[in-house]
Amino acid sequence: MNTVVVSVGSNIEPEHNIRAARELVAELHELVGCSDFEQTEPLERPGQPEYLNGAFLVRTELSRKALRANLKAVEDQLGRVRNRDKYSARRIDLDIVVWNGRVVDDDYHTRDFVRRACVQLLPELENS
Repeated sequence: MNTVVVSVGSNIEPEHNIRAARELVAELHELVGCSDFEQTEPLERPGQPEYLNGAFLVRTELSRKALRANLKAVEDQLGRVRNRDKYSARRIDLDIVVWNGRVVDDDYHTRDFVRRACVQLLPELENS
C-alpha cells in the first residue's frame, strides 16, 4: 500500500470542484485525511480569482504512474482545460507531491502553501 500526499488547487468554483475531487478520489483510494485549505493569490497571473489550495492524504495500491493517470482522469472528469499556459485558471489541479514519505514534486520546496498542507498531513516531513 502506497501513502501519498496529493496537492489540490482550484480557482474556478473552488469549493464545488475540491469537494467533487475529494469524492472521486475517495471512490478509488483510501482517503486518510485532508489538510486545511487556504486562499492564495494566482502565481504569475494577476487578475484571476484567488486559488483555494490544500492536500489529500491517500493510500492506494496503484503505482505512481497509474495514480498520476487516475488523478488526470479526475481532473478531466471535472472539466479541466489543458493548455500551454501553466498559470491559467483551473477547475482542479491534482499533483502527487509526496510518495511513501519522499518528496517528489519541487512545489513542496518552492510554494509555502504546498509545504504547509503536506506537513499538516505528514508532520514527519517538517524537517525535509
